[in-house]
Amino acid sequence: MALVPQAWTLAQRRVVLAIIVALLAYLAIEYRLNPTQVSDPQPPEGSRYNELADRLDPNTADAAALAAIPTLGQKKAEQIVEYREDFVRSHHGQPAFAEPHDLLKIKGIGVSTINNMEPFLVFPARSAATQRSQ
Repeated sequence: MALVPQAWTLAQRRVVLAIIVALLAYLAIEYRLNPTQVSDPQPPEGSRYNELADRLDPNTADAAALAAIPTLGQKKAEQIVEYREDFVRSHHGQPAFAEPHDLLKIKGIGVSTINNMEPFLVFPARSAATQRSQ
């Protein structure tokens, strides 16, 4: 019977074991000093929800601000403002745009345009009475 040479010497195995123990000790200390906790259930709005300064409400934004949205342009922004002003005159107290698909009422704005604009827009929250009536 022939002897098979070992791949690792006893000294090498001890060094690898020491490195693994040191790494595990470091990770345990890091975990202990920086615990991560996720609340359950998650809050409905994130902690920085109201800090989104780059989102516009099409019910209040002017044409210049709306024109800054990628793929929208000055002409469509002016059409949005014009439609909104006409809507508010005839439907006093109601927002012209309650959801993104309300923008489809404007000529030249389609589903793909709305999908491109949606990350830059924010719409008013619907009240419970408004949701029940629809």
